[in-house]
Formats: sequence, structure tokens, C-alpha cells
Amino acid sequence: MTANLEALVIDDEPDISSLVAEVLRLEGWIVTEAASAEEAFDILQTKTWGAVFSDVVLGGDDGFSVLRRFKQEMPATPVVLMTGYASASGALDATSFGAYDYLLKPFGIKELQSLSQALKEQVLNYRPRRVRSPTAPTKYQPELRLLGRSETFINIMKHVGRVATTNLPVLLSGESGTGKEVIASSIHSRSPRRDHPFVAVNCGAISSDLIESELFGHIEGSFTGADRDRSGLWEAADMGTIFLDEITETTPAFQVKILRSLQQGEIRRVGANETHTVDVRVIAASNRDVESEVAAGRFREDLFYRLNAVSIRLPPLRERREDILLLAKSFAERVYSLSPQVKFSSEALEVLQRYHWPGNIRELENTVVLATAVCDGTIRLKDLPEQLRKYPATELVKESKTDQNESGLETPEEYLLSVVEGRHVAKVLAHTGGNKQATARLLNVDRKTLDRMIKRHKIGESTSSIPNA
Repeated sequence: MTANLEALVIDDEPDISSLVAEVLRLEGWIVTEAASAEEAFDILQTKTWGAVFSDVVLGGDDGFSVLRRFKQEMPATPVVLMTGYASASGALDATSFGAYDYLLKPFGIKELQSLSQALKEQVLNYRPRRVRSPTAPTKYQPELRLLGRSETFINIMKHVGRVATTNLPVLLSGESGTGKEVIASSIHSRSPRRDHPFVAVNCGAISSDLIESELFGHIEGSFTGADRDRSGLWEAADMGTIFLDEITETTPAFQVKILRSLQQGEIRRVGANETHTVDVRVIAASNRDVESEVAAGRFREDLFYRLNAVSIRLPPLRERREDILLLAKSFAERVYSLSPQVKFSSEALEVLQRYHWPGNIRELENTVVLATAVCDGTIRLKDLPEQLRKYPATELVKESKTDQNESGLETPEEYLLSVVEGRHVAKVLAHTGGNKQATARLLNVDRKTLDRMIKRHKIGESTSSIPNA
């Protein structure tokens, strides 16, 4: 690949397209703009593109179609997807399908500059990123269980997507109920091994006397009750993925055998002399601090470093409060998927938002499922468990003062970002047919904040007066 600073920007919002193009030009790129995927496809083969920036939501084919087309015809060209409809599953799919990054609107000039510099360094130094496996999924398939729009969770999902297409061991950490098995399953389903078994093992639920036999199998007569040969769960996962949950619950003596299986790619059944070659990818997880377990002598250091090729910490729900109401409403909808939609009272929503959720997503799901079962169609404060009703009110993070300094933005960057915000709000309003409640949900803001945005940017409240974008 020759040094090439040709960039293609694809967005049907002129202000955003112009902003991205202008920043790239100032960074030394030669920029071509396209207003649709179809327009981009027409000029795809006219140049050797050094980078592509594409919006996800376009008028015809979407940004994932752009990504797939470039991965097929110019696999070394990095593609950045831009979106105002951020979702965890979108971030995961984007990076696992081969996107260079998944950029959330509204973004800042500094963010674009940093991304431009990284891409430019890659092009000028002839170091294209690894091309994703041709066996990667070719269709956007949102994962319903991976709900979240918080920046924290989306950044984690981008990392998970990049890891999925490798064969590296992964160590997941996080409190109980944060979704470690869901993440492990998502890694497997987006990997080249996805057509082979995903075997989940809860190491903490198997006694130390039985875990070796359960994992590696045994031969007839190897212990009392072993009346026949039996393969273990490790062999059941051959060519696929084995997920070792709560791996810190195993003993150091057994950890040696896990380490050998990882290093040698083979296992020995209990009581056997010969070994069996088994090809598995290992994803391990723990709700403890594994490094602390190593320091205390309860977990082998060599196994830790072997598993820790990729380390991903899943945040507790209290660190991603923006996702609580989205998750709660989703759980309620699933319970009554064939019945009228369940609603939440404002008091119930307030309690759900401020509670500290020590059991994380699992506790939230159980709470909403129970409340849905006993409510009269609207989940009210009385339908929630006592510990939630009695939880002391705490001051939540105050919303930013978006209504300040409306008429005199101090810098060109602030002015450009204000324009981008206004156009984006108008586009989402148009997308929802002027439905403010739906618009606020998509923008992840409350109604009062949305009303201030509409007023500040002088956006018409009816769909007929909303500017086209």
C-alpha cells in the first residue's frame, strides 16, 4: 500500500459532513464527500482510499453496508462508523466486523484530530491494521441482551468486538450480575469458532473433588462409580470456546492442569495415560480481583498471565446509570411481549435510577420481572421490593447547563459543535415524526433538556417545520 491521504466522508447531514471534511483537510487529507452509500459505491474504485468516515443511518444502504463493501473490495482501508444512535450491540458489531472505530455523535474537533493523526500515521508508515477474518459475520445482527447507550459500556463493547475475531484467551472481571457470561457468549458468536460449541462451566458450582473429571473426563475404573469412559466439558468444546466462570474458585493444584491444557493444547482424562489433543479458545471470568488472589497465593501467577492476554473489566450498574431505565423497560417489555405495554410511574423510575444495585443487571432484571407480575399495568412504588422503597434519596449527577451562553459561544469549536447538535436533534425529531418522548429516548436526554435544545436551536416542533438533514 502506497502512502495515500485520500479520505472519503459519507454523511447525509451536510453540516456534519462539512465539519469532518474540514478537520481532515486541516490535518493534511485530500477529502471527497458523499451524501449516500450509493454515491460512495459509485466512486469506490476511482481512488485508493486511505480512510473512510461513514454515518451509520443513511437514506438508503446504511453504514454497515459501506463497511462490508470496503472490507470486500479494499480490506486494508480503515473505516470509521459515525452514529447518533449509539448502542452497545452496534459498537460490538462495528468493531467485530472490522471497523477501525465507532464514533459517537456529537463528537468534538479534538476527537476527530486524534483519530485523524492515528489513521495518518498508519497510512504514512505502511502499517495497515490486521484485516478481519473472512469468516466474520456479514450481516448486522443486534444482540438484544447487550443493551446500553452509556459511553462507558459502548467503549467496552468496541474493545470486545476487536477481541472477538482473535484467538487470544480473555479474562473477564466484574461484580456478580454484570453480564460476564453474556459477554463471553457474544465474543464466541462473533468469532471464527461461532459454528462450534460454546460450553459454559461454573467452576464455583463444582466441588474440588469432581471438577477435574467434569472438565477433563475420566476412564472406566479410575474412581468409585466410574463405570465407563466419559469425555469432559473441555473435549465437548473442541474447535469452539470454553467459558470458565469463577475460575478463582479452583485450587492451585487444579490450576496447574488448566495451565498445561492451555499451553499444550491437550488434556488427560482422570486415570488415563494417553492425552487427547483439543483445540479450544478459553475465556475465564471472576468476580474477585484476580491480581489480589495471585498476591495472596490463592491463584497461580503463571496461569494469570496466560489468561490475561486480554483483560476486560465490566463496570457495575451504578457506574453506568444512564442504562438503568433502558434495561428496566426492556425487561418489562419481554415479560409482557404478547400483552399491552407495561408503564412505569415517575416515582418508580426515580427509585430505579438512584438505587445502588449491588446485584447489578441480574438484580435489576429480577426486580422488574417481579414488579411486572404484580402490577396493574403500571409499575408503581408499591410494586418494588422494600429495600428499594426505603433506599435513601441521594443527589444524582446534575445535568449539564446546556442552556447557558446561548447567544455568544466563545470559540469556533463551540460554534461548530452547536451547529452539529442542532442538526442532529432536528434529524432525530424528523426520524420520530416529531415524537418528543421517542426523540428524548434516542438522544438519551430527558424531556426538559430536549425542550431546551429545541428552543436554543430554533427547531420547529412539528415535522413539517423540522429542517431536512
